[in-house]
Amino acid sequence: MWQQREVTLPASRRGFHLITDYIERALDELAPVSVGLLHLQLLHTSASLTINENADPSVRRDMEQHFSVMVPENQPYYEHIYEGSDDMPAHIKASMLGSSLTIPIKNGLLYLGTWQGVYLGEHRDHAGARRLLMTLHGES
Repeated sequence: MWQQREVTLPASRRGFHLITDYIERALDELAPVSVGLLHLQLLHTSASLTINENADPSVRRDMEQHFSVMVPENQPYYEHIYEGSDDMPAHIKASMLGSSLTIPIKNGLLYLGTWQGVYLGEHRDHAGARRLLMTLHGES
């Protein structure tokens, strides 16, 4: 069985944000699957998806600090600066982390590790809402 749903995530400030709850709520609205795979595709080029620590917010702050140092703004070699100094670095960070994830489903639930959560990496200072396509494949 295949199912698909698009979810709109609210606008977020720059940083890494847990979005596991949004995904779980949307998953609850689909037909139950006992075993399967959930594919997530973020429909943007300046934000990313990743899985990491879901308990301590300092991990998300450290992730933002690290990526801001690793991919700095205002580099003289950037040509793509039409939308501001955070534009090209946002594209680079999104490519480094990726725009998609595949997560196993077990007994109708996301099968993540004890301390794992899904992050939206928002790499723009003034981004809008983000669209996430969820494709569920499995059997009941």
